[in-house]
Amino acid sequence: MTENLTGLTEWFQTPPGQYLLGWEQTQFDLAVADLFGYNAMQLGLPELQTLQANRMPHRWLALPEELQSQLAQDARTGDSNGQPQRMRVALVTDAAALPFPAASLDLVVLPHTLELSADPHQVLREVERVLVPEGRVVISGFNPGSLWGLRQGRARLSGRVGVLGRPDLFLPDAGEFIGPWRLRDWLRLLSFEVESDRFGCYRPAMKTDKWLQRTAWMDRAGARWWPIFGAVYFVVAVKRVRGMRLLGPAWKPRRVATPAPVPVANRR
Repeated sequence: MTENLTGLTEWFQTPPGQYLLGWEQTQFDLAVADLFGYNAMQLGLPELQTLQANRMPHRWLALPEELQSQLAQDARTGDSNGQPQRMRVALVTDAAALPFPAASLDLVVLPHTLELSADPHQVLREVERVLVPEGRVVISGFNPGSLWGLRQGRARLSGRVGVLGRPDLFLPDAGEFIGPWRLRDWLRLLSFEVESDRFGCYRPAMKTDKWLQRTAWMDRAGARWWPIFGAVYFVVAVKRVRGMRLLGPAWKPRRVATPAPVPVANRR
C-alpha cells in the first residue's frame, strides 16, 4: 500500500500529473464554494486543497497512516519538490473506519480516495454514516474508459501475460480504477442522489509538457464531442433520507390568518 501511495505522489509531480491537478483544483473550488454547514473533511490526497474555497468554520484534512508517514519523512529530509504549501493534516485515520459519530459532517471530499482503498464500498458506507441528511460528498477518480485508462489497462494486461517484459505504465499502479457508472450504482444503493457530474482532461497520454501543450485544443473538442471519455470524472452527490422534512428557521415569523372584513350596508 505504501508503494502505491508513494508512486501516486511522485506521479503528481510529472507534467501530466500537474495538468490533472490543475483541472481538479478548479472543479473542487467551483463545487464547494457555495456549500454551507459547519464541518467539512478532505480524505486523502494532500496535493490538492479541495476545501480552500469553502467557507465552513471547521475544515480538516485526514490522511491514511501510510501517506502521513511518507509526508513526515519528506518534511524531515526537506524534500518538498517545489510543491506549494499543503493544508495542515488534522487527522490520521482509516478511511473505512472514520472516528466520527453518525450525522456529524456536512461535507466530505474524496479526491482519488476510493481508488487507493482496499474496500472502496466500505469507505462510501462510512461517508454515508457520518454525513448529515442533505450533506454532500464530492468524488474524483480516474476514468478507465478514457485514453489514459485504456493505455493503462493495455500496459497492465501486457505485464500479466509477460509481453515485452516490464509494462510501460502511464499512470501509477495504485489500486483499481472505478468506472463512473459503477460509482453511480454504489451511490444509489446508499441513498445518495447524484447532483452533478462532469469529465475532464481530454489530452492524449503524453509524458512531456511540450506535447501536452500542443494538444490543449482537445480539451475544448473533447468536452463537446466525446464528453464521457475524459481522463478523470468528478461527481457531487447528496445524501437523501426518506421521510425527512426540512424545517425553516425558527426565527421566521409565522403568518397568522386574519378574518376577511365583513361589508356593512349603509342605511339611508
